[in-house]
Amino acid sequence: MTIGKELSHIENAQLEDVKAFFFKHYRPCNAVLCVAGPVELEQIKQLSEKWFGPIESGEAYIRNIAPEALQQSARRLSVTKDVPVSVIFKAWHIAPRLHADYYKADIITEVLSGGQSSRLHQKLVKELQLFSQIDCYHTGSVENGLLVIEGKLLPQVRPEVGEEAINQEVLKICTERISDAELEKVQNKIESMISFEDLGLLSRANNLAFYELLGDAQMMNQEYEKYHAVSCEDILDYAAKTLTADQCNTLLYLSAKSGVEA
Repeated sequence: MTIGKELSHIENAQLEDVKAFFFKHYRPCNAVLCVAGPVELEQIKQLSEKWFGPIESGEAYIRNIAPEALQQSARRLSVTKDVPVSVIFKAWHIAPRLHADYYKADIITEVLSGGQSSRLHQKLVKELQLFSQIDCYHTGSVENGLLVIEGKLLPQVRPEVGEEAINQEVLKICTERISDAELEKVQNKIESMISFEDLGLLSRANNLAFYELLGDAQMMNQEYEKYHAVSCEDILDYAAKTLTADQCNTLLYLSAKSGVEA
């Protein structure tokens, strides 16, 4: 994050460092301007020239970051701290925003934890009563991201019990085809979310700017089709390929107050 990884990164920053960072990234050549409202094009052109014309465009900063090597084995870390509850995190690598697999990952997060009727909530919160709360989400990054399962254990539930229960639900989506009704419910929910989001003028403007940043504002109108193009077989194949044990990263963030150790 731009705020820094450690407090010393802020404490040791000089004014020139801040200026250099700003002028490296926050330049017109890196910006997308979206104007929405009861305005005319010529008016926008005049005001844009008035307020932004004097600012030098600058040179686009092209990042040259080497791709992360493919993960070959599972990674684990257990930490005990003075925190209120113990939490289990499990994360897998997923495709970038413009890849077709992004939509499959997004649907999987909804199948696993999209509301109280979702799999993780029904099984691990209501039925087995292992977690007070459990969520599955993805980072939604433009570049390669993560699909994360985050569960807050109930007091006195041993972390290995909670983790095994998560593993069983992950195994199920990797080996058993989800039902047509389950997929349709998620697709309809996502379509409703997109539709309602576009009702707000500010949200619509933000979305247009974001899709233009991705490469083409018109992609905003293609999201329905991309989600509905995903089949139950696609979900099964993608989950089996992606949510594997050797590509999983596990963090047990345990509460010292619980007296339960991994």
